Amino acid sequence: MPKIILASKSPRRSFLMEQAGYTFEVKTKDTNEDFPEEMDADLVAEYIAHKKAEDAREFITNDEIVMTADTIVVHDGVIFGKPESRKDALRIVEILAGSMHKVITGVCFISKNQIKSFSDCTEVYINEMTNKEIQDYVDNFKPFDKAGAYAIQEWIGMCKIGRINGSYTNVMGLPMSRVYEELGLFIKGHEEHLKA
Repeated sequence: MPKIILASKSPRRSFLMEQAGYTFEVKTKDTNEDFPEEMDADLVAEYIAHKKAEDAREFITNDEIVMTADTIVVHDGVIFGKPESRKDALRIVEILAGSMHKVITGVCFISKNQIKSFSDCTEVYINEMTNKEIQDYVDNFKPFDKAGAYAIQEWIGMCKIGRINGSYTNVMGLPMSRVYEELGLFIKGHEEHLKA
């Protein structure tokens, strides 16, 4: 099994990888997350994950695989990243409440000799929320490090998400069933190349 490096500061991604049984090391590098203005919103997460992988290339030795990821929330074609302030978090949750949005996670694997990226999409339906519920959520859970200003594993997920269509873990930050399949194929290709 080659060494896996998770190039992500997200504690949720580390938790998911641990729960899936992977042994890995966390190393991070800051990446400029800008993207072309004309780019389709559905492609942005994978584009940024790919940029992160290219920036993390320096971590790679012959037997290492680096994994990067980026998660965005898309509502009516508008991308919602991490809120910039309490006011921004309140605004975002108010927009998402009572409607459907998409959570898209882009994932990229990179080794010395290959690179592979993909994205996964989950539709999330949040029930109506009162102003007090929105304020209480933001003030109690402080979702300032989360795309879309909420976490599915917290109060909103338990009490206000009516249904989802797609991977639950994708909303947390990694579509683990897809990661498991794709990483297995990537490792197989990596090992075959080392033997060649």
